[in-house]
Amino acid sequence: MTEAAELPPAPEVARDVFGERFPEAVRYGELLADVGVTRGLIGPREVPRLWERHLLNCAVLSEVVPEGVTVCDVGSGAGLPGIPLALARPDLRITLLEPLLRRTNFLQEVVELLGLDHVTVARGRAEEVLGKLPPVHVVTARAVAPLDRLAGWGVPLLRPYGEMLALKGDTAEEELLHARAALSKLGVVRTSVLQVGEGIVDPLSTVVRVEVGESPGGVRFAAKRAKAARKGTRRRR
Repeated sequence: MTEAAELPPAPEVARDVFGERFPEAVRYGELLADVGVTRGLIGPREVPRLWERHLLNCAVLSEVVPEGVTVCDVGSGAGLPGIPLALARPDLRITLLEPLLRRTNFLQEVVELLGLDHVTVARGRAEEVLGKLPPVHVVTARAVAPLDRLAGWGVPLLRPYGEMLALKGDTAEEELLHARAALSKLGVVRTSVLQVGEGIVDPLSTVVRVEVGESPGGVRFAAKRAKAARKGTRRRR
């Protein structure tokens, strides 16, 4: 059995990023390095680079999230980027959306342990909660799916003039180009690729921003598509 790697000390810059919530950020890192690994939520090789590659990489998303908005973190997994964002931005109301029970159990434990009163955990896929959860200002996601598929899940959860912020890697521009037709059908009116985290993470975190307009037409299209997908899943069963 591979011996569990040890979580390195938090870099000094993390104190600036998380402010008063820095102790909670450290505790979250410890949980990820411990039960997060034993429950299979993150790989043991990720522990030595947990701060730079995961906690800070996700927390800097806060640079492009408006003040005081509602957020849905789709496919939250171990809470990335939702929990670092919540720790850095107590002004946000965040829902961590995750379909797997073992992950939602972990997320609920973390939320309660860290006292994140502005965070709610919901179990389900995005297409399953459509119409059940209130529309949000911002949808976030990290390493969930290619952009065209991710947008099909995330965009229908948005309010008019809302935006989806997806943490992506070097393929962000390529994914955006490939997804343009699908995004147009979803009612997306503007897209951009942003670099965030200057002076905090190296390399910078890459964020694809997808903005929807006033018209609900794209949202209705996405809702119909999600409903058809659910029916197809039931038939395959």
